[in-house]
Amino acid sequence: PLLFFFFLIIMFFTTADGYWVEIVQRPSGIIKNYFNLSQTMIRVKDPKKSLAFYRSLGMKLVRERHYGDFSNYFLASSSSSIPETLDPGSEEANHLVKSMFHPILELTHNHGTEKDESFQHYNGNEEGRQGFGHIGFLVDDVYKACDAIRSHGYGFRKEPDGGSMKGLAFAYDPDGYSVEIIKRGGIDFGDLKVT
Repeated sequence: PLLFFFFLIIMFFTTADGYWVEIVQRPSGIIKNYFNLSQTMIRVKDPKKSLAFYRSLGMKLVRERHYGDFSNYFLASSSSSIPETLDPGSEEANHLVKSMFHPILELTHNHGTEKDESFQHYNGNEEGRQGFGHIGFLVDDVYKACDAIRSHGYGFRKEPDGGSMKGLAFAYDPDGYSVEIIKRGGIDFGDLKVT
């Protein structure tokens, strides 16, 4: 059975497996595709840590909204179309998010979780709770990117030369979500970093 909820121009439904799907109506005529991947939403414990992490990966905060007990932060990698002077809380930012063709990352923060030492979100990769896999970023140099990410101190699920697939990595973000770091243009299987 599918459950449907309507809110203005947004529709949510759950699949038979219990996954939530969000369908957002965009302004007509801007995006020609009937469906295009719009966003991936993950829940975060502490938005300050998460925003700093994803900004360090080249993302820019495009839109920020605060509600009674939660907040949303929308980040994009395709920053060339984002004005430097954009106020993430403005109506202009709201319109920009709806008109972007490339996908964005939505961080949802439930207020108060950042103060609870024991609180953690399930990231989809825990034993017995597999589901969500990872977010992926293309980079020119996996090793340099991983060196920069390593400075955040959240660790790696797989280092670039770990395992049988060399030249790609899976870092952890502040909430333990896996972030794939892969070479733009594809990886060269079997290559090892020369030191």
